[in-house]
Amino acid sequence: MIRTVAVVGSGVIGRSWIRVFARAGCETRVFDPDPEQLARALHWARDSALEDKARGFIDSGAATGEGRAIQRCDTLDEALSGAGWVQESGPETLAVKQRIFAELDAAADPGAILASSTSAHDMSRIAEGLAGSHRCIVAHPVNPPHVIPVVEVLPGERTRPEVLTAALAFLESVGQSPVRMNRYLSGFLLNRLQAALIREAVFLYGTGAASVQAIDTVVREGLGLRWALLGPFGTGHTNADGGAGEYYRRYGDAYREMWRELETDPEFSDRVIDGIHEETEEMYGASATEALCAWRDRLVRRIRALKDDDPPPGSPTRESGR
Repeated sequence: MIRTVAVVGSGVIGRSWIRVFARAGCETRVFDPDPEQLARALHWARDSALEDKARGFIDSGAATGEGRAIQRCDTLDEALSGAGWVQESGPETLAVKQRIFAELDAAADPGAILASSTSAHDMSRIAEGLAGSHRCIVAHPVNPPHVIPVVEVLPGERTRPEVLTAALAFLESVGQSPVRMNRYLSGFLLNRLQAALIREAVFLYGTGAASVQAIDTVVREGLGLRWALLGPFGTGHTNADGGAGEYYRRYGDAYREMWRELETDPEFSDRVIDGIHEETEEMYGASATEALCAWRDRLVRRIRALKDDDPPPGSPTRESGR
């Protein structure tokens, strides 16, 4: 079992990974080539845990345990020594990822799994030519991973099957919800699904079909409420007494007609973007981004707690009598 983890890169994603591993009881070593960035990330991790304690999401013992599990490292070698899992969260540039992974492969323990938080690149390209490419894998989280548990896992061409199996098991053991991708696609799963919805939202707004507030309300108070519990296929399964097969056959022609009308290349000019920005500020305020993120994280945690307490029929936790 992996008990020592190295987090390499401590930006928005890296700092959130710190909490994922530390709260799971892993010795969490953190390195960033920018000492100021590293200091900010460690400060954020401590304050974030204290805020969770104040709001009742964790108790004081858990907050203290997180703090004790986190170790600042001033060199990459110090962070990697003895680590069984390395989570890279550096800049989203292929050449930079390749350079970092070359350094990780050269310095990490031979048995360590090297994982990247990349949201765009194929591990086959990142680890191309590395002696240890067999132990490299994509573990792309949803921002922020300490709040939202899904991690998209994608092996490279040379990643060994046992590394993939171990990666999925480890991520589950630290409280995440790993999903395996069968092949590389730009954007992976979540961002492709998100991009499809945003594309249509931009089209609807840009052509004057609806306001930003109307579009956001439909998702927030309609689709989003269902999608917080069920995915698109699960939703279809509940939309007809006979399940997904009956639903998609009944409405197949309607979907085909809408798909033919979907705009594949909507206008995404400064005019449209500025309009979206202005109308979004009208909804949430000009300086409310930080407060909005904090509110989002609190509500996501409460939704997850509700789902944990009342899992869907057929789930392992429901069947075990939880």
